[in-house]
Parts: sequence; C-alpha cells; structure tokens
Amino acid sequence: MTSDEPSLVEAQASAAQPSPGETAGADEAAIEADLVELADPAVLLQQRDEYLDSLRRLQADFDNYRKRVQRDQEMAGDRAAEKVVAAMLPVLDTFEMALSHEENPNGSSLAKLHDQLLSALEMQGLERLAPMGEPFDPADAEAVMHETGDEPSAGPVVSEVLRAGYRWRSRVLRAAMVKVRD
Repeated sequence: MTSDEPSLVEAQASAAQPSPGETAGADEAAIEADLVELADPAVLLQQRDEYLDSLRRLQADFDNYRKRVQRDQEMAGDRAAEKVVAAMLPVLDTFEMALSHEENPNGSSLAKLHDQLLSALEMQGLERLAPMGEPFDPADAEAVMHETGDEPSAGPVVSEVLRAGYRWRSRVLRAAMVKVRD
C-alpha cells in the first residue's frame, strides 16, 4: 500500500460522516416537518392542553405546599404554647395548696391572683379537669386510691380529686389524680 492511497479505516470514517451539505438538508427537512406539525390545529390544541394540565398540577402542588407550611407553623406555635402552659401547672398547684391552708381563701389577694392566672390561661385554651362525682374516665384521670361503696354502681365514680388535671386545646396535659369508689 502506498502513502497516497487512503487507508481502509479512513475510508470507512469518511463514508460514515455526512458532508456539510447533507447536514444542512437534513436540518431543513426536520424544521419543515416541525412547521407542518405546528400548523396542524389538533397538534396545537393537544400541546395547549398538555401545558395547561402541567400548569394546573404545578399550582395544586404549590397550594398544597403552602397549606402544609402554614399547618406546620401553627403546630409549632401550639407546641411552644403548650410547653409554657405545662410549665405553669406546678404554679397553679402551689396556689391551690396555699389557698387550702388559708382561713378565708375566697377574699384573699392570693385567691384573686390565682383566679386571674387561671382565667388568663383558660382564655387561651386551658381547661381544668376535676371530675368530682362523675364516672371515672381513665383518659382524663388517674386513679391512685380506691374505696368500696355502700351501694352497687354501674362503674367506678370519682369520690375525691387529689390533684386537678388539665387539658390544653383538647389534649390532656396532665391527668387528674383521683380517688374512686365502686
């Protein structure tokens, strides 16, 4: 083989690559096919519907995301408030113990302060659980003492509240500590 003759590999490579004129013709044909396709109203309507559906899905996803973030922020605020209220429960217990040892608890300034604190917390969603005389509910109260009653009853009844329980916005923060009677 002489150096003037192209090698077999070079010949195959040049045959596989189109010439610049062939490439331009193929591009023009593809562009014309796209233009013909775009001129078809059915194709345009189909593309419009696809874009519209895509936009609607995107808007729905964004709405769901916005609602989820808002709900998460509200829950975080509720949890923070719940922690503050739970930290105040020992203060309320101390007030109640101090009031139980006073001779005239109704007219004292301590009773007024206790009532103000309790009413401020109640306005925010705190509910006092003192189920005296009600049927025993283990979701709201914890029975720590038991006594038998004179008369048979349908179920245990709270006979004494040893420590009040509290519910914060429908969740029990602390169950009431009670004595039950059968």
